[in-house]
Amino acid sequence: TNAPAWHSPPPLQICRTPNTDIRRGRTVACSLRAHVVFTPKYRHGPFTRGRPGPLKEIMREVCADFGAELREFTGDADYVHLLVHYPPKVALPRLAGSLKGVSARRLRRNPPATSARTCERAFWSPSHFAACCGGAPPSIIKEIIEQQKRPA
Repeated sequence: TNAPAWHSPPPLQICRTPNTDIRRGRTVACSLRAHVVFTPKYRHGPFTRGRPGPLKEIMREVCADFGAELREFTGDADYVHLLVHYPPKVALPRLAGSLKGVSARRLRRNPPATSARTCERAFWSPSHFAACCGGAPPSIIKEIIEQQKRPA
């Protein structure tokens, strides 16, 4: 009737369902996601009709080279929004720099017919925005990114 004050709490219930967002390595289990935003150096029109497809594929390939995964890609005429799921060995600024550098080089090789500015020296602004998504569920983050306007 009188339980001692030091009695142990009931054991925790461990969820046995696999979580695909958790990356597992030999010594680590983690789920690192980042919302990354890039801005072109010259705004108002560098993304022309039909350009998001090639840009998305370029970004996906660069992420794969780093062992990361591009989960979402969207934006408008002045911004590109990415949701990246990456391993702990990847430095986010280095990944962002490679994403911008490789995409600019490849877009320069095949410039859009309506924009002469993509052939200039710098396509992307030198800065970027990156936010750790923390404990927010991926569905909420995807919803926020999808609410942004897609390049026209």
